[in-house]
Amino acid sequence: MNWEQLLSLRRYGDVNKRLRKEQDETRLGFEVDYDRIIFSSAFRSLQDKTQVIPLSKTDFVHTRLTHSLEVSVVGRSLGRVAGKKILEKHPHLKDVHGYQFNDFGAIVAAAALAHDIGNPPFGHSGEKAIGEYFKTGQGARYKEALSEKEYQDIIDFEGNANGLKLLTESREGVEGGLRLSYATLGAFMKYPKESLPKKTTKHIADKKFGFFQSEKQAFVAIADELGLNQTRKGKDISFSRHPLTFLVEAADDICYTIIDFEDGINLGLISEDYALEYLIKLVKDRINTKKYNKLAYKEDRLSYLRALAISTLISDAIDVFVANEEAILAGTFDVALLDKSKYTAQIDDIIALSVNKIYRSQDVLEKEIAGYRIISDLLDVYTTALIRTHNGKASNYDQLVIKMLPGFYQHSDKPIYEILLNTCCYVASLSDSAAVHMHNKIMGKQL
Repeated sequence: MNWEQLLSLRRYGDVNKRLRKEQDETRLGFEVDYDRIIFSSAFRSLQDKTQVIPLSKTDFVHTRLTHSLEVSVVGRSLGRVAGKKILEKHPHLKDVHGYQFNDFGAIVAAAALAHDIGNPPFGHSGEKAIGEYFKTGQGARYKEALSEKEYQDIIDFEGNANGLKLLTESREGVEGGLRLSYATLGAFMKYPKESLPKKTTKHIADKKFGFFQSEKQAFVAIADELGLNQTRKGKDISFSRHPLTFLVEAADDICYTIIDFEDGINLGLISEDYALEYLIKLVKDRINTKKYNKLAYKEDRLSYLRALAISTLISDAIDVFVANEEAILAGTFDVALLDKSKYTAQIDDIIALSVNKIYRSQDVLEKEIAGYRIISDLLDVYTTALIRTHNGKASNYDQLVIKMLPGFYQHSDKPIYEILLNTCCYVASLSDSAAVHMHNKIMGKQL
């Protein structure tokens, strides 16, 4: 892989290549990507989607929206610093083609902003709830109507693949979705493979999948434009990651490691003294003890340690990225950047405590259980109505249910795979509160 091709400004529908030297410096193409994402309806729905605590009533807790904004900020810093070092190593990118270090920051920031855009309500349990409805619930009856890969798409419903669908899917009169640059789409694609075969290697890019069968053609077009290494050919395809994907992933890893931990402290799930000890271990080489000891309030102590921890991990991730740039470009670097961090032990300790005290807390578990039921019920009502209509057997109730759906999701004349996948994507698009509200309406609990 080579950087000039990886930094493609081309968008869906472009006939000619977009040259960096011809860009308007006041509004660069990669910055347009950021704007298009932030103004999209899919991004807005993140304001009421779970990051850690479902349906939290406190302002302390992060939603998917605040988390995505913070990941984007960290990603921009990672991209800029990495970009500066890449341009020093490959000066022709700047001298011949006109790329600047800010371009790298803009690409990573935009991809990071969108990294959770396809996630369903109720956190990662929402993905599992969608998959299990079709694997062990009423949705299993559709298995015989689908190909093996189509069925795998929905029983392993994946927020990353749904994100790519949202960003690239054409609608009537809107070709190519948000029409983001291929560089940003490439950096967004965390798992550049299809749902089958599963985990063929221990490479980080094979951990999950990144596109549904419905987006296979679009995915291949993006990968070809960027010159991503194809690691499997034939009927089962996969590619190497875009190098900047490692920075997007690092930004996410840094934020959820530190900020989910901070949420746990603010909610009282983790004691302050215990938590601060963990954070101090991470930043002990950089902490200004005199300044820290002057901080009288918990919020200020947490804020100081959080900022220092994030800065520490950014510097460390850049060191790993730069040291392994050749392996990353060759597609042979097979772990996340933080897996090579010199702070791995401290990170693992923080994550283990978060899992025990936050992710498995009673409040989280109870709401995730409710989320499973809500998602399952919604899928059952919608898929039943749409498939019956598809088969010419719709009841009056089915027709009423379909009218509740947005116009794009009402089509029952499509193949069964598209009907089921689109229904999954609609349910995934709902915020936590909207899913609860819709469930209450359908179940007759609210008029």
